[in-house]
Amino acid sequence: MVYLPTILFSMGEGAVIPLIPVIAANMGADVAAAALVASALVIGQLCGNLPAGWAVARIGERFTMVIAGVISMIAVVGMVLAPVIAVFAASVFLLGFCAAAFGLARHAFMTTRVPLEFRARSLSLLGGSFRLGIFVGPFVTAALLQVFGDEHAATWFFLGCLVVMVLLVLFGPDPEKTSPPVVNHSPLAEDSGEAVSGSIPTFERVGIFRTMWRFRGVLRRLGLAAASLSAVRSARQVVLPLWGVSLGLDAQTIALVVGVSGAIDFALFYASGQVMDRFGRLWAAMPAMVLMGTGFLVLSVTHDGEAAVLWFGMLAAVLGVGNGLSSGILLTLGADVAPAQDPAPFLGSWRTLTDAGGAAAPLIVSGVTAIASLSVASAVVGVIGLLGAAGFIRWIPRFSPRRSPGD
Repeated sequence: MVYLPTILFSMGEGAVIPLIPVIAANMGADVAAAALVASALVIGQLCGNLPAGWAVARIGERFTMVIAGVISMIAVVGMVLAPVIAVFAASVFLLGFCAAAFGLARHAFMTTRVPLEFRARSLSLLGGSFRLGIFVGPFVTAALLQVFGDEHAATWFFLGCLVVMVLLVLFGPDPEKTSPPVVNHSPLAEDSGEAVSGSIPTFERVGIFRTMWRFRGVLRRLGLAAASLSAVRSARQVVLPLWGVSLGLDAQTIALVVGVSGAIDFALFYASGQVMDRFGRLWAAMPAMVLMGTGFLVLSVTHDGEAAVLWFGMLAAVLGVGNGLSSGILLTLGADVAPAQDPAPFLGSWRTLTDAGGAAAPLIVSGVTAIASLSVASAVVGVIGLLGAAGFIRWIPRFSPRRSPGD
């Protein structure tokens, strides 16, 4: 009941994501416009985080997930039946909005119920559940395309996953009742957001915007570094399908390349949690950012070469390794700095900031592609990745919980 709904949701989403730019292109969009339509997913997530934080804090994780699942069904039907590209983009936006509510509900649940000593491994398992769906989804898409020859078959598959997920959450055991909260002391206690010892001195529930102001220090420092990671991840989801389209590959081949990248990503998710719990958060975040930043920079110079398709496959694998090494890091860092008793409003703010990076990246890719080329856009994403690595080196040691000498 903790991980299976996540797998179902992400598997359906993973089946649809690689085809969003393809469907947009088939509806008449050029490469830049297709990137803009794909960005509607992360923009929807960005807009959904603050309302999701409010909903989880007041109606609980379970009903938030059910409501998000039902609205997601409406969004998926809209994607299938969209008569024009504007309706399709609006449906993608609504799907992202619901994905934010679903993700925050699970994040808040794990934050309050997992002890600090193995928090990273548990949240990496949660991240791995998402990655399992991203891994399996594109292969399901490739099989559906082979059988039906219609990109919309993947969206119908997503609808089936949503139906099963909602029924499971609605009628299965409620983990909020079977798993009592544990006491995890937050490293932040002052309105300034500075890293200090101790816990939050009051358990009074505060609003979303007051929470954002209270923790403005950590949000503008560590949060911005985390946003850069989200940006690189989001750019990977957009650049790889667009790169395949620009190389003239068909939808099935693109789905397979993205699926292999997701498989490598998924294979490394638990190793990331082990590294974070044993050696610290920095030793997962920094190598991942360096690897992905370098991968995008190398990709940017391969488009017109003789072995462009081979480079595309190889660097998609490299980006999968980098993303796998960062599995769970945004969830873990958010849990590390969230107030222990009522984390949902802070996590709404944290996820809004990180998703802002994710929402900005496709817009950057679209804008740079329209002005220059997709290769230049890839290079820009690579630079963002390397700058984010520097930010993690600076701020993770300050805000991440210190391990005692005996650990």
